[in-house]
Amino acid sequence: MSGLLDSFTVPSSPPRRRRTLRAPAIAVLALAFAFPLLLPTSGQPEPWAWKPLHKPPVPVPVPAGQSEASPENPIDAFVHAALADRGLTPSPPADGYTLARRAWIDLLGLLPTPAESQAFVRDSSPEAWERLVDRLLSSPRHGERWARHWMDTVHFAETHGHDEDVIRENAWPYRDFLIGAFNSDMPYARFARLQIAGDRLEPGNPSAIVATGFLAAGPWDQSSQMGIQDGAIDKEQARYVDRDDMLTNVSSTFLSTSVHCARCHDHKFDPVSQEDYYALQAVFAGIDRVDRSFDRDPVVHQERLRLLDQLGNLESGSLPDDAASDPLVRKALAELETSGRDETARWNVLKPETARSEGGAVLTILEDGSVLSTGLRPDKDLTILQIPMPPGKLTALRLEVLTDPQLPQNGPGRQDNGNFHLSEFEAGLHNASLPGVEVPLEFQSAAADFDQDGWTASHAIDGDPATAWGIYPAISQPHQIVFRLPESIDCPPGGFLGIRLRQEHGGGHLIGRVRLSASSSLDAAPALAPPEEIRRILAVASGDRSAADRQALLLYAAGVAARRALDRLPPAQQVYAVATQFEPRGNFRPAGGCRPVHFLVRGDIHRPGPLATPGALSSLPGLPGRFALADSENESARRAALAEWITHPDNPLFWRSAVNRVWQYHFGTGLVSTANDFGELGERPSHPELLDWLAVSFRESGGSLRWLHRLILTSATYRQASFPRQNCLAIDADNRLLWRMSPLRLESECLRDGILQISGNLDFAMGGPSARQFLTSAGVHMTPVVDYLSMDPASEASRRRSVYRFLFRTLPDPFHQALDCPDASQLSPRRSSAATVQQALALLHDRFVVHQADQAAARLGRDRPHGIEDVARLLHFAWSRPPTGAESESVAAYADAHGLANACRIIFNSNEFLFRP
Repeated sequence: MSGLLDSFTVPSSPPRRRRTLRAPAIAVLALAFAFPLLLPTSGQPEPWAWKPLHKPPVPVPVPAGQSEASPENPIDAFVHAALADRGLTPSPPADGYTLARRAWIDLLGLLPTPAESQAFVRDSSPEAWERLVDRLLSSPRHGERWARHWMDTVHFAETHGHDEDVIRENAWPYRDFLIGAFNSDMPYARFARLQIAGDRLEPGNPSAIVATGFLAAGPWDQSSQMGIQDGAIDKEQARYVDRDDMLTNVSSTFLSTSVHCARCHDHKFDPVSQEDYYALQAVFAGIDRVDRSFDRDPVVHQERLRLLDQLGNLESGSLPDDAASDPLVRKALAELETSGRDETARWNVLKPETARSEGGAVLTILEDGSVLSTGLRPDKDLTILQIPMPPGKLTALRLEVLTDPQLPQNGPGRQDNGNFHLSEFEAGLHNASLPGVEVPLEFQSAAADFDQDGWTASHAIDGDPATAWGIYPAISQPHQIVFRLPESIDCPPGGFLGIRLRQEHGGGHLIGRVRLSASSSLDAAPALAPPEEIRRILAVASGDRSAADRQALLLYAAGVAARRALDRLPPAQQVYAVATQFEPRGNFRPAGGCRPVHFLVRGDIHRPGPLATPGALSSLPGLPGRFALADSENESARRAALAEWITHPDNPLFWRSAVNRVWQYHFGTGLVSTANDFGELGERPSHPELLDWLAVSFRESGGSLRWLHRLILTSATYRQASFPRQNCLAIDADNRLLWRMSPLRLESECLRDGILQISGNLDFAMGGPSARQFLTSAGVHMTPVVDYLSMDPASEASRRRSVYRFLFRTLPDPFHQALDCPDASQLSPRRSSAATVQQALALLHDRFVVHQADQAAARLGRDRPHGIEDVARLLHFAWSRPPTGAESESVAAYADAHGLANACRIIFNSNEFLFRP
């Protein structure tokens, strides 16, 4: 087998001669490097990437022996002209099997099946290649492939990172947005705008909310953001660092510019001032990374927006013209008219004898039987009430949460926004004849007049302290929850009810004012609990009410109808994105506007300078460096202005960066090899005219990535063979002039998916929560304990395509880590490609590989005993070409000696499987 594997080794570049620098040379270089640091940024010449775009003419090369030739694809014209200048020639076209493998891997990240590659090779029509490219670009697997590239670029992962690497349960919808965007060929400018400010630019589009997961893709310091009080220097520092990650992600991804280098001083090499840096910080001054609600169904999304808008108008006193005739409003009015009579007959208010807070709050029993909580507001609390036993039978208990002017936002909760969480409602009977003995009440159901998404009434009796009933955003009004028993019970005379209200979720989400009632009715249910002003109106006979009273009653009933309509909508989904409004968690609270961002002298949080004005780079010709906003305190307007500035047709950085990224993933290296840095510290473009021609043409195409892929793949440059030629290696060992196609090492995801393809176990299901290819248990701190090695390789999660695997930041999968999968805490514009012993060991001994090799062997021999035909089929699938007789015989001999499963593991380690030719 050693000879077989040796035959697949990719030739390396010849070694370069080592040069020794003497002391004077080192001194000169040091001075040359240091000298630019002394120059002011404004005095430097305009960098090449900042210069306006122009579309250069396509060169017409004149090959030897011909008078004139004009390649059909402009890419070839530019590449061939550059080769001719150095006395080089392009390589001949690759064979059909090589091209099929190359296209499948580049566009889909998968291997072509033997039938697919043979069908292409046998198609002799001139349009065969173009048809294949179009078919692959239309495959849903294309979006999966290119979404994985983008996730590297923006350092997407599903945990916070830092010292508390907490899981983000709802990060995955952003990944699904990327897949859908690439599959639909979303125009690139819109793709960028949605990720920066989609919630502002397309408020009617639910995907626009999901797209802002881009801004939240990076790490988040939970311990600083949630554990430190507002006003502390460390908390302010954490916010500056958080915004730094956002602006770095935006500028590196869409502008290929290292703006973050100007955090402490003007950029030493590029025309980026420190004022520019803090202007970009100010753009993100009002947002935080949180779970945000959205509706995947656009119809539901539009209806929710309409109802929320209607509620906003009602709160400002504006009634719809058809409110009086609306059936839902009329129903609410009828219920209001009868609510007082029904409530009196159905519910008996229970006035506590004693009330105690274990957290130290002051509890006052009021005349109406309610209990008001004031004084200390603990993070968590247990409220214990002792209530005389109601007479007769008991079928249900009702807990009212009431408003009060002493509570934040008028209540009914004690959180800053008026919210509360009821983690558990517990009740027990105490018989006077059995002192100290409690008989717990088991409730059959819980129903409330309002449920917050994800915080429903049933959570108050589910036995899980991590869940709770909550009412945000329906604050500043009373609510009620009814706990129904499975059957009516007799209340023992002389005894009492023991009631315990638990709030275990934290964050001071405590109930501010409560009142308990008992019922013997079999149909007890939550009823409307109008505020005192509406109760006053209802107490007046309908014929004696003033016009203002009737208007107030109609306004309240319209609000009830709108909230009920909201409750009937399907539960909203969640995405980890950015938002300005959210429920506080501990010391992590919304900004309530735009936080002040100061110019920090030398980047020192202790030396704040003047307030920063939102803007972008002031050095790009034709684009303003600061934004003229009608409402400069509207944070979404700031992001929208930045999105429009970045994607402006005259922004050369945006269009050059886009085409360079796509080029890099097809050729291994971009026309600019430093994809995130087009500045003076980055590399110069190898083909500057081609880069500009592509950028302008891409812009003219409407930003169609599919058009760009097709242009690249149909070029002769892309279809070249990859074998080396000594004369070319001597002149251009790195192949920057593209005289051949450079072989590329497959990424870990492609290798894993290819192994699953060969074993027949690849699950092609798309979308949804990420597959957790590990086992978890509680950690010492917030970070869980993750076990990859004990994961069952035959599990359903292990079969999912790798783009759908759950991504940890600080606890990466060792299999993917060994195969150069990047650290998700860092932006990764380009993956490294190493050849290490650890990689060979992973592909030989990892439990996943061993299991899939067994599965592949069983699949091959399912119909008949193993033979050379089985081996040939295995090699054809793994290498995307029919093997030679000698190759099949060599592997078959190894399989006879060591088993076909072990032969599969050897093939998984062969260079022809590991590389894209």
